[in-house]
Amino acid sequence: MGTPLFADTIQVPPTLFLTDADVARLSDWRAAFDALRAAYAGTVAAAMVPPRSMARGDGTWLRGLTAVSPSGRHMGCKLISASMKARRASYLVSLFDQETMGLAALIDGNRITGIRTAVTAAVAVDASAPRKPLNVAVIGSGFEAKGLLAALAGVRDVAHVRVFSPTPENRQKFASSIQEEYGLRIEAAASAPEAIYDADVVLCAARSRDESPVIRGEWLMPGMTVVSIGSTLPEQREVDEEAIARASLIVADMPEEVAHDTGDMLAATRAGVAFAAKLVSLADLVGGKATRKPDDIVLYKSVGSALQDVITAEMLLARARAMGVGTELAHSIVPVAK
Repeated sequence: MGTPLFADTIQVPPTLFLTDADVARLSDWRAAFDALRAAYAGTVAAAMVPPRSMARGDGTWLRGLTAVSPSGRHMGCKLISASMKARRASYLVSLFDQETMGLAALIDGNRITGIRTAVTAAVAVDASAPRKPLNVAVIGSGFEAKGLLAALAGVRDVAHVRVFSPTPENRQKFASSIQEEYGLRIEAAASAPEAIYDADVVLCAARSRDESPVIRGEWLMPGMTVVSIGSTLPEQREVDEEAIARASLIVADMPEEVAHDTGDMLAATRAGVAFAAKLVSLADLVGGKATRKPDDIVLYKSVGSALQDVITAEMLLARARAMGVGTELAHSIVPVAK
């Protein structure tokens, strides 16, 4: 008779469930920034953050992103279910304890996506933009645009903001809400070039209905840092080929996926724009392996990474434990391999 693979068990702390409201209460731009900057400043092996996987149905898809945290505390997964027909999506993040393998947390991931995207962009801007109060242009007036600006203002001094989106009412509403909530000097611009003119940082979180680029290279000026988070799939566009050609440094959170799976970079490849030599990882930028000259145009392209999700979730879990937030589920019993 064979020896059972799992003969004994150990008891681990209960799983903590965090709702969307819990995440809203626990969110902190600075805490997330410090955690993500530390992660990108360290060493993360490629095997710890494998490529995402996606199952596709008829107008639906389920994406999975997994990562092992370099903190040594957790490993986790974010699942995203989406329907293109219904234009809806749901998110779930799970964290497992690296020592016990117990399920440490289940977290509603709706806000985590916005937090980690915005804060990782702030990490990129902080590592590349000049050390002075920043003039910022925002292209877009939705949830992602507000998050990008709020995260940056949470870690850097923002001197002035201009915002553009195609609908005048939306951009004016955005400007008013930002001024009221964060006290920033902000004005609505009548066009994207007007918003971008003389900016130190351009935050782009918008795509056109026909997926034509909303940022054009001819509008960019030497020394600018451009953040583009809206082209994450082959069919999506945000910046044009000239912007990619003019960038001296292209920084990516996931370089291989940015280069081969995003509409902007695929279009640049088709147009004969060579960018491989200037494509670097965010870790190389934060860690000092990649540097910029004052007049360089830096383009940060993001597709999102499970590393960002797991690090952000770890921060939320630590704050939840400290503040007594969340719902404890039944104690887990973990089999021990012999």
